[in-house]
Amino acid sequence: MSEGLVAKSAHDLAQLIRSRAVSAVEVTESHLAQIAQLNPALNAIVTIAPDVLDRARERDSEAAAGNISGPLHGVPVTVKDTIATAGIRSTSGSRLLAENFPAGDALVVERLRSAGAIILGKTNTPEMAIPYETDNLIFGRTNNPHDQDRTAGGSSGGEAAALAAQLSPAGIGSDLSGSIRAPAHFCGVAGLKPTTGLLPTDGHVPAPTGTLSLGACIGPMARRVIDLALLLNVLRAAPAVDISEDEFAEQARQQLKSIRVAFYTDDGVAPVTSATARAVEITARVLADAGLEVRAERPPSVAAGSRLWIELFSRAASQQLYEFYRGREEEGGPGVKSILRRREKVIGLADKIEVAEDLARAVVERERLREDLLRWLKTTPLILSPVAATPAFEHGTQRLEVEGQSISVFRAFSYAQTFNVFGLPAVSVPVARTEAGLPIGVQLAGGPFAERAVLFAAAIVEQSMA
Repeated sequence: MSEGLVAKSAHDLAQLIRSRAVSAVEVTESHLAQIAQLNPALNAIVTIAPDVLDRARERDSEAAAGNISGPLHGVPVTVKDTIATAGIRSTSGSRLLAENFPAGDALVVERLRSAGAIILGKTNTPEMAIPYETDNLIFGRTNNPHDQDRTAGGSSGGEAAALAAQLSPAGIGSDLSGSIRAPAHFCGVAGLKPTTGLLPTDGHVPAPTGTLSLGACIGPMARRVIDLALLLNVLRAAPAVDISEDEFAEQARQQLKSIRVAFYTDDGVAPVTSATARAVEITARVLADAGLEVRAERPPSVAAGSRLWIELFSRAASQQLYEFYRGREEEGGPGVKSILRRREKVIGLADKIEVAEDLARAVVERERLREDLLRWLKTTPLILSPVAATPAFEHGTQRLEVEGQSISVFRAFSYAQTFNVFGLPAVSVPVARTEAGLPIGVQLAGGPFAERAVLFAAAIVEQSMA
């Protein structure tokens, strides 16, 4: 059985360990063997927890004594390298933190441990979680398991690649502009951006302060939707998901029957590839066949999301970088240096009062458009759309050709950015492949704290596409 353990969901592994059909040590050793075989080419996991086998032995001793510590007892999980883990190197991809060993865990990591999970290791991220490609001066770049000439995405690219290659059954990433959903889409796994504020973000570097707190979050990533639900409840300290995958999907069909869903493949900002549009349209038919009321409609406000992202978050993120690197700018990588140079140019031209007024106007506009969208969601609770304009692109790509248009990489992720701007839950779930075998995910979003409905819809899609 040990050879097949790496292919199992976290949900199934937890059941096997609880029943003592397998040991936590067996599960952990299977994943360590998979890492040894595949990670050198992928560079998805950058630090292995030094105590991982000791913790697995502890979980087995506890199980032998009849003590199960929680719903993830003995299950190894990975953590994005932007999230603090006690005694395990946590770098955020920055040379300033290359030897950072936090004294304590981020609260989400503490909750994973309390649920019995074993921290397997840390997954790669771009420097300070900035670009849509995972690369940094400490560890180098992460390659997509489906095509190593292509990116795994960013900024949770190491996590997505680790999951896709079965180096880890589940883990956590973070998201300010699609950083969970975009890598999940590129690598063919599932990822949830929860409602802003649902999960604690303490222990994350960079910290989501100021206007960044409107859109930044930590969330679960996995190969199966049931694992997203399981991890989400652990991370929010809620009762565990204790039903089978089939039962979860059946509950989903019952709960969402006749619920209205709107889908769109044009957000008014970025074109999408024909394969991406087809994936959304096929998913719409799947939901309709499951009894949901599906119609083609672009929700209000989404077209403004990408522009508002820049106005709300871009200057705040560059100011945060400036403060973090002050006096040590030369230690930043190319991406950080580029942002700092642009900041100096903008600051030199802008009047501080004018900058503050621009930000205030953006905040007011965001609130007005969010109210419009929330009003619309009262009658159409679910939204289906692309995650991004294209499947995974080649390393180093700066611009993309999409249906005859040249667009920037940033613009290609407008579909994901919108739900950060408005602070709404959104999940990426894999549904298709290109002719070249690259994964294509779709995005399902809902109103504030509608994670259950969003995951139910994703479970229906996942089961139907299997």
